[in-house]
Amino acid sequence: MRQLLSKLLLIFGTAALVGCGVPGAPKPPSLDLPQPVTDLRALRKGDSVFLDWTVPSENTDHLPVRNLAPIFICRSLDAIGNCTNPVAKVPPPPLAARNHKNAKSAKHSAKLTASYVDNLPRKILEENPQTRIFYAISVLNENERSAGISNITQVPALPALPPPSDFRAEVTAEGVILHWATTAAAPMLTGVEYLYRVYRRPVDGNVDTVVGEALLLPSSAMQMVDRSFEWEKPYFYRATVVTRIHEAGKPDSQFEGADTPAVKVFTHDIFAPAVPSGLQAVFSGTGQQPFIDLIWAPDVEADLAGYNVYRREASAEPVKVNSELVKTPAFRDMNVTSGKIYFYSVSAVDVRGNESARSQETSESVP
Repeated sequence: MRQLLSKLLLIFGTAALVGCGVPGAPKPPSLDLPQPVTDLRALRKGDSVFLDWTVPSENTDHLPVRNLAPIFICRSLDAIGNCTNPVAKVPPPPLAARNHKNAKSAKHSAKLTASYVDNLPRKILEENPQTRIFYAISVLNENERSAGISNITQVPALPALPPPSDFRAEVTAEGVILHWATTAAAPMLTGVEYLYRVYRRPVDGNVDTVVGEALLLPSSAMQMVDRSFEWEKPYFYRATVVTRIHEAGKPDSQFEGADTPAVKVFTHDIFAPAVPSGLQAVFSGTGQQPFIDLIWAPDVEADLAGYNVYRREASAEPVKVNSELVKTPAFRDMNVTSGKIYFYSVSAVDVRGNESARSQETSESVP
């Protein structure tokens, strides 16, 4: 009996060892080094550089990042090898925001981004006009250790030209005419050109539309016409000077200077279409009910709604004879009487009800 019990204990003990498995070698503790940023972007506007990037959510061991130290921002006129002498330190996103991002990322691939605005010292721009300014960032853990710097991005170091002065807008029948005075004389640099760029944005929106561009020329005044807007809407217009750089073997690069103050415009249409021309009248009706056919040259305005036809007899005032707008440049007057002379004129009407003056009169007699 005792031998049987010993054998059973041995069998169960062996089974237990097989079920539990043999533990492997212990892993070293994670250093919790955030993965380096790979999507650092830089956009220059005037004398400011706008940086943004995606905040690492994992460390180099592919585990969630626990604690972050302030993020180092490095700027240099030479290639950046490390980020030990930052020009700024950006506080990390709050832990709650990062945890919320991590919770969402599994479902929606959400990304938590951060940004920084670097205001360039004037000395850099004045002393190094044809160099590049390089940027990199370093994300550190709570022990101020990093797995390396981010990708390196760059912007031109050329001084930005000031915006044009006396920028204003005028609503006309031709469109919104934008006027401004020329900016200060641009420096003559090889491979560099300057141009004006004008933007339009709806007052109730946040999307800018480029109205047009024009080379910066040594003239006292400039103007541009915007015809792509919608009538009866409010807009903001602004202008800036763009510096465009051509380098052999490289894509062109550019950056904008500061903006003019925004000018608010309400595109109220009080402008009538052009006066119709070429009006002719022809009598017909021998052996049938008499009538007079009218034809004229069509108006070409995009917002034309139709025409009104006016008729008068001698020494009388013109009276509109159509009950609805005439859609084509032709009209047949069936309400004529033998022995009379009729005088005709036509006007054009747009979709907002603005009516042109009447055309020159033509006349026709009814036998």
